[in-house]
Amino acid sequence: MFKQNYSSKLLEEAVEQLATLPGVGRKSALRLALHLLKQPVDNVDHFADAFVKLRHEVVYCPVCNMITDDGECPVCSDRKRDRSLICVVESLRDVLSIENTGQYNGLYHILGGIISPMDGIGPNDLKIKELVERVDAGGINEVLLALSTSMEGETTSFFIYKKLMDKPITITAIARGVGFGDDLEYTDELTLGRSIENRQPFKV
Repeated sequence: MFKQNYSSKLLEEAVEQLATLPGVGRKSALRLALHLLKQPVDNVDHFADAFVKLRHEVVYCPVCNMITDDGECPVCSDRKRDRSLICVVESLRDVLSIENTGQYNGLYHILGGIISPMDGIGPNDLKIKELVERVDAGGINEVLLALSTSMEGETTSFFIYKKLMDKPITITAIARGVGFGDDLEYTDELTLGRSIENRQPFKV
């Protein structure tokens, strides 16, 4: 395999680090590194500082597990939201996708992944116990399962359903406007919004 010869070890290290990002190959990493090299030093310092602060200072909402700057996230602390409805999602990206539809006004619960034995992820690695505790605390009338429609997503939804089926709540799932195997973040806002609006009782 062809290996690029760099005139600078510093440039080579920068390229190697950029190439670790998802979807960034070595050619793209080199282009990004050279672009940053052309920028004013202050701009690059601000750029780097934003990521250092993100990694060191970001926290997770103690209620829903969403990323936030301090304490409860803006959604959990918003008293205008429907606090009787929880939408269960895999990640923050799904929350952003759903929020962009403007069709949902409840709360969220981020699992932090989905059950995937091939990847070594089991139920205990996810925030499922915390979801059950939120339901047991009272005030919840509906749990909307909005996980990906892949085999792993369906398995996770079924597992959660089994945990909640005896609770005095309604368990629903997004309508099948989202095709089988689709991730929510790649579904267009109109389709996703209609899938939430037309949600149906969860069926096993």
